[in-house]
Formats: sequence, C-alpha cells, structure tokens
Amino acid sequence: MKFAEADPTEGYFITAYDENTLQVNGKNFNCSLIISSRELKLDWPPRSIEQLSTGHFESIIELNPELVILGTGRTLTFPAIETYAKLIKLGVGVEVMDTGAACRTYNILTGEGRHVVCGLILQT
Repeated sequence: MKFAEADPTEGYFITAYDENTLQVNGKNFNCSLIISSRELKLDWPPRSIEQLSTGHFESIIELNPELVILGTGRTLTFPAIETYAKLIKLGVGVEVMDTGAACRTYNILTGEGRHVVCGLILQT
C-alpha cells in the first residue's frame, strides 16, 4: 500500500509497505526496523513475534517514547506481556497490531506531533 499524505521532509514517515518491504521516506527496506519521527534504526533483530524478547525493547526505550506501536507481521499476534513489561512499568503506552495497521497508525500519530516509536517486524 502506498501513502500520499506523508511529508517526508519533516522527519521519518512510512511511505509504502507490503509483505516484504517497508518504505521510509521513499527508500525501501527489507528488514525489521524501529522508526520514530527523529530516528530510524535498521536491522532490528526479530523476524517473527516468536523471536521477540525483552532485550529487543531496549533500543525502543532509549528513544523515550510516549507510545510504542508494535507491528507483529502479517497478522496480529500478541507477544507475552513479560517481553514488554518494562515499558508498562515506565508508564509508556503499548499498542500491538499487524504491521500494516502499525504503519498507518504510526503515520497518523507522528503527523499529529506525537512522540511515537514503532517497532515493525518484517517477516523474511
């Protein structure tokens, strides 16, 4: 799916996605990644929700988000709460959704000026 309203001159936006590719500011990536309006971290290790561990959230916590969106791949699959419990203890909101919905939600909230960090799992 391609997006038309995102303005990539103002930070990082997801400009398109499909099952194999995430496009950020017009550039294609074929790996799981972490995105916020100010930072893009490539090659986030998890390639499936089953591979997701507590340590994978450290890179997200470093960005001091007010909200974390977790895109779990093609389908919505909730990870064990223990994997992201530290975020909850820090008072950070966590939303889990399939990667497509996570991309759309990230763009909307970032466009509203919210400090959102999105971890997107791209199954390879």
